[in-house]
Amino acid sequence: MDDKEIIRLFNERSEQAISQSDRMYGKYCYSIAYRIVENEDDAKEIVNDTFLKAWNTIPPENPHSLCGYFGMLARSTAIDRLRYNTSLKRTGSRTDIAIVELYDCIPQANPGDIVDKMSLNKALNNFLKSISERNRNIFIRRYWYVDSLSEIAKRLSISENSVKAILLRLRRSFKKFLEKEGVEI
Repeated sequence: MDDKEIIRLFNERSEQAISQSDRMYGKYCYSIAYRIVENEDDAKEIVNDTFLKAWNTIPPENPHSLCGYFGMLARSTAIDRLRYNTSLKRTGSRTDIAIVELYDCIPQANPGDIVDKMSLNKALNNFLKSISERNRNIFIRRYWYVDSLSEIAKRLSISENSVKAILLRLRRSFKKFLEKEGVEI
């Protein structure tokens, strides 16, 4: 079954949409969730919540990439769960560390300001298009998939120190890029 068929099932409100989504994208969503919350039970719940959110948003949403849509839902749900889990105590998890690394680059807009979020999203996409494929891969692995420095180094067959240096340069470049684009930091 392909993405169009699954979207059709969601639009028809067929419960088969959930089971087909889980069959095709459950492991993908689980891997995203687990990397963020680092807890098996929470990751499983996040996958279920992801498909529930999809059920509640398709329709009216009609995603072009179901994989990307589920990935976005799983990631935001996992981050919400992490915030909830760590609201009383900071754990120093890899997600906390990755967020702190990017803190100086990301503008501190009001949470409900959709225009600022859209301009940041557009600027991020433009920044990623402007850098080399290897650097884009490193940036995304670190800040989207929340890979550790050692995982990225192993994946690319380079040293951890090289990954650190590249990420530092990328964050500086990203900050300059945002300033040039007029996104207030």
